[in-house]
Amino acid sequence: MYIYDKVHEFARELKDTPEVVNYKKALDKINSNEKYKKMVEDLRKMQFEIYSIQLQGKQPSEEQMKTFESLSNIISLNPEVKEFLEAEMRFLTLWQDIFKIITDTIGIDLNPNL
Repeated sequence: MYIYDKVHEFARELKDTPEVVNYKKALDKINSNEKYKKMVEDLRKMQFEIYSIQLQGKQPSEEQMKTFESLSNIISLNPEVKEFLEAEMRFLTLWQDIFKIITDTIGIDLNPNL
């Protein structure tokens, strides 16, 4: 089908963008080092716990917030992990922008006010 050809063309272009190239390099660095990988996993776990608590309409405990801040501070001092998180954020921003362009263009509102 024609649309699939276009999507494959788009994917080939996308893989060479700085956001994707840098993210893949940073991801490879993290995945090749168990210490860095664990740091990222711990941060994500803590973020998920805090988010889950907030979704329930509650506030995280002071201890949870201190633990999260401490972990964030440690990570900010690690250039490889910090680089990975920054590259990931740039990639996710690009992906969100692409998704918004597509949904806006085809006229689909994924956040309708019901």
